[in-house]
Amino acid sequence: MRLSTALYAAALAAPALGTPLNVKRAGDTEFDYVVVGGGTAGLAIAARLSEDPSVQVAVIEPGTYYQISNMVVGEVPAGCSLFAGSDPKDTNSAVDWDIVTTPQAGAHNRSLHIARGKCLGGSSARHYMVYQRGDKDCYQQWADDVGDDSYTWDKLLPYFQKSVNFTAPRSPPRAPNATADFNPDAFAPGAGPLRVTYTNYASPISSWVQKGLTEIGILPTTDFNSGFLMGSAYAASTIDPETMKRESSQTAYYEPAKNRLNFRTFIQTKVSRVVFDEGKKATGVMLTDGQFVKANREVILSAGVFQSPQILMLSGIGPKATLDKYNITVIADRPGVGQNLTDHAFFAPSYRVKVETFTRLAADLMYIATQYLFSFLGSKTGPLINPVADFLAFERLPKGLVSPETQKLLDEIPASWPHIEYTAGSGHIGNFSNRRKDQPKDGYQYGSIMVALTAAFSRGTVDIRSASIDDLPVVDPAYLTHPGDIEVAVQAFKRARRVYGSDAMADVLADPDEYYPGVGVQTDEQIADAIRKSIGPLGGHGSCTCRMGRVDDPNAVVDNKARVIGVTGLRVVDASSFAILPPGHPQATVYALAEKIADEIKNGN
Repeated sequence: MRLSTALYAAALAAPALGTPLNVKRAGDTEFDYVVVGGGTAGLAIAARLSEDPSVQVAVIEPGTYYQISNMVVGEVPAGCSLFAGSDPKDTNSAVDWDIVTTPQAGAHNRSLHIARGKCLGGSSARHYMVYQRGDKDCYQQWADDVGDDSYTWDKLLPYFQKSVNFTAPRSPPRAPNATADFNPDAFAPGAGPLRVTYTNYASPISSWVQKGLTEIGILPTTDFNSGFLMGSAYAASTIDPETMKRESSQTAYYEPAKNRLNFRTFIQTKVSRVVFDEGKKATGVMLTDGQFVKANREVILSAGVFQSPQILMLSGIGPKATLDKYNITVIADRPGVGQNLTDHAFFAPSYRVKVETFTRLAADLMYIATQYLFSFLGSKTGPLINPVADFLAFERLPKGLVSPETQKLLDEIPASWPHIEYTAGSGHIGNFSNRRKDQPKDGYQYGSIMVALTAAFSRGTVDIRSASIDDLPVVDPAYLTHPGDIEVAVQAFKRARRVYGSDAMADVLADPDEYYPGVGVQTDEQIADAIRKSIGPLGGHGSCTCRMGRVDDPNAVVDNKARVIGVTGLRVVDASSFAILPPGHPQATVYALAEKIADEIKNGN
């Protein structure tokens, strides 16, 4: 049953419906599996484990329903850009962790807000809803890194398919010049709970960007869910095809499972640490109020790229020097905990255009109200049902544009793995600080092309600042700190400029001159400076801080079954346990990993 926003508030007051309550009664604190974090992976793995009626499953989540804490905005696809800017003030603390990075040397020492979902659904309730799988070569590298061929494309494909219920694009109401192609073999009809489709409304600027990309040699391709990414295409999205509302792990996995008698959820509840017995077996978790929740079989951390390593360290698993610093008893000295933070950051030149973009939504409140009442709630069309990132392109940087040293590094990346992602941007992006407030109010419409490095060499860290879970972790993504990254970024910026400067896009430009950062920015040094001033995190892409690897790798945190090395009864299942960050948008891989590890657990592994 899919409840409306209004019904969620009523549901919280109705225990008979089986809705999640912060219960403290006897018998509610002992389970077989305790899942820490009700996010993208957490709810997926908990729902799958609870399919076995003989086991008791609990989820512990610090947030609540995003339909309440991020009311209206959370369900409307176009709302994804709100409260998600790099400005620390652009946040909704009711649904966001308010993570702010350390000053970034590669971004002119700016401290950047990284939007992360604090709610049932986690970041699947906050991000841009792109459903896109990685390329075959990246999963081969994952398999090679962990010594397990079950992570190759062919072996992972059944798990990608198991999670998805795919609906083909509908035209009409999609415009004829916004035809979305797809490969039906990439999906198994009606296989899984996660609804994936193509929005009924394509951004008008996207079809023009496609023409510009074609002119510079990035040709249309069928889709991004068949193991190949090179080229341009409309992206599939996690959107309910009937309502055109956001689909998340909460709506997809949790809602059908929440009434099971063996499935219990604690909301607005925080775990302070994992508890171990003398044999280093995880026996449960301690809550911040001092209550112990017992796990007879396993504790599964799904707290995300920042909090999963934080909880490990607070529980005594991590670099010994860090644990000693805060007088935390060392259970397992794992120096890789919190290391290897891998993320995608974006930058975007912007232009004045002749078609309607999201600039109008930011400038015209009456227009927003009309669109919400008559298009979003009524006809299921219009800009509010567009997830902002509806058209993507991937390429490897043409050779000869960077130094021999950087070119050598790029050449070592597997052949099907793209170096760069381009996203058609409907609006002015600027420095990513606040995409609503920063839209120009000069009567023009604006279009952009967002650029990300999908094979970045920079690596960051997550650390703890105290022995308390109440103190947010120290997050340093180290954006653009590897010299090769800034070289590639400059050349990718030039490629993006060529798209809007193409003959194919001339008729859509209201002004031939670039609006941001402007025609005065020309030299490589000026472009690099502009990128550092504007680069910002998209949110939801961070990974690898509890990196999967071989058991004999001293810097690996979990093994190929996502089991924490050095202890028993504890796994980490979320993007933090990725062996590598696949190119593009990681949510499809998160769901596939959760499905895979759920099967491993059910099979006794």
